Amino acid sequence: MKKLAIFAFVFVAWSAPTTALEGDVAKGAELASTCAACHGKDGNSGNPMWPKLAGQNEEYLEKQIKDFQAGTEDPSQGRYDASMAPMVKNLSEQDIADLSAYFASQETQMGAVEKEFLDLGKKIYFQGDAERKVPACSACHGATGQGLNLAGYPAVSGQHPEYAIKQLKAFSHGDRANDSNAIMRDIAIRMSDQQIEAVAHFMLGLH
Repeated sequence: MKKLAIFAFVFVAWSAPTTALEGDVAKGAELASTCAACHGKDGNSGNPMWPKLAGQNEEYLEKQIKDFQAGTEDPSQGRYDASMAPMVKNLSEQDIADLSAYFASQETQMGAVEKEFLDLGKKIYFQGDAERKVPACSACHGATGQGLNLAGYPAVSGQHPEYAIKQLKAFSHGDRANDSNAIMRDIAIRMSDQQIEAVAHFMLGLH
């Protein structure tokens, strides 16, 4: 009976879910002052090569910050960026949760889709390309581009096309490899440059 009780205790302790830290939006706003130069005070960056963080999913933001902390120039080790590395180096788990909560609470600034990218971008996002075995982006990122927080899929609605193109090509070339189960690398490598450009521009106005 004693052994059974011990086993039951160990099983419950092992199987109990871990609780993620809850982010504090107000504290995150204070920390975000150091991010403002590149990403904007509210997470809407003015430079199209730097991502908009406003409205991004918390789970995704937390993962990216932690990946930057672990990153090296070897793509298989986290996610490396020379400008991000010193910014995230000393962030605590709570800091990361607070920053993620703050940026997730902000509103993404949308843009207009240029007409030349509309038809192809819409097709790739909602239908994919069966011939190239490219699935619809909406399957993971949602019909309005809000992603799926619990699964760690990012919001793509309103993102700068230039930044989106850069990341899709980085996945395609294997220069970025922090996607779970290589899902983005497997997709991006099948996409043509024209498709990447079109869908990246389409997402700017997707909402």
